[in-house]
Amino acid sequence: MFITSPGLDARSIVEFVINEDVVVIPGALTPTEVSAAWQAGADFVKVFPCHSMGGPRYIRALHAPFPSIPLVASGGVNQVNAGDFITDGALVLGIGTELIPRDAVESRNSGWIRELARRFLKIVKEARASEGSGAQ
Repeated sequence: MFITSPGLDARSIVEFVINEDVVVIPGALTPTEVSAAWQAGADFVKVFPCHSMGGPRYIRALHAPFPSIPLVASGGVNQVNAGDFITDGALVLGIGTELIPRDAVESRNSGWIRELARRFLKIVKEARASEGSGAQ
């Protein structure tokens, strides 16, 4: 179980969730917010909206001063840039409509959603494998 939010609310969300022994993933955008979320006890920090700030390059810029903070890239992650987010420092990807399109939900097309999940999983595995080989 986990709880995520688009922004950082350390007092009412992070503290509550920590006391309930649930993984908490607050949203943050600036370096100050990333640091504050981590210091408040976040398990991961969701960088949102990531794509609006430069996408993978922004994750790389945040990852450099915060290499030990597990960053979740969220907002604008798609099959074209998912691998770049991973190689640039995101540990996890937050994927919305690119993974579960409204049409697939409305038509109850679980096969479509499974196929998209399979593709994203492949992209992430390949990106992580390229990290291990020293490729950038």
